[in-house]
Amino acid sequence: MSNPASDDVAPRPDTKKTSGETPQSVLLVPYPKIIFLYPTFLLAIISAIGMHFLTDPFAPENNTAAGIGTMFLGLFTINLVILAFDFPRTTSLTLFFFGAAVTMGLVLLFTFQPQLWPDLTAFMKHFHPVANATFYWTIAVVLGALFLVVGVVVRFDYWEVRGNELLHHHGFLSNLERLSAPNLRMEKEINDIFEYLLLRSGRLVIYTSNDRQPIVLDNVPFITKKEEAVTRMLGALQVQVRREDGK
Repeated sequence: MSNPASDDVAPRPDTKKTSGETPQSVLLVPYPKIIFLYPTFLLAIISAIGMHFLTDPFAPENNTAAGIGTMFLGLFTINLVILAFDFPRTTSLTLFFFGAAVTMGLVLLFTFQPQLWPDLTAFMKHFHPVANATFYWTIAVVLGALFLVVGVVVRFDYWEVRGNELLHHHGFLSNLERLSAPNLRMEKEINDIFEYLLLRSGRLVIYTSNDRQPIVLDNVPFITKKEEAVTRMLGALQVQVRREDGK
């Protein structure tokens, strides 16, 4: 009588490789700060669609149109503040969000409910920001065109990290600069919490083994994932070199 345990098929080893976790190269693309205006771009599209379906949006009693204009101006102002200043600490971020939320909330409250504070609402009647759908579509088209130009430009100026070298692709003729990088070091800096929240972006400082100045790349989106990918790739290369050396 055969042993049931011996008749069991031995479990196959897991054939899924983790090679996908160790990339052959990592692209590092620094972007200009204008990409952080994408919330304004999205809200402009939403506002244009909303104004398109409103009847008589320029009527003085049309608080919906004024509310849309107020929200757009508020978000646009926040976007400009993000571009103009750095918020390196969580405390400054919290205070800014709190102040912006309270201000916008009060403005919207007294816009839609004018009877709550008649004196204030009488003063706020002079503040009635209303624009037609064409205005919002124009803002969206302008920002969209700028984003498209940025997307084209960065394709001709970016860095590529490989196992043993650092490549700089630049120029419309695909100029290539090769830097030996056997002992590549990289530091991640998050100098603005807003920029990190919007696109998980930050600054990368790259140190090569030669006597060059450190390479500074600002506004690299998804910086944590980029850093982890480079670390895995360089770590796998070091393990491979040690195995070839027999150490």
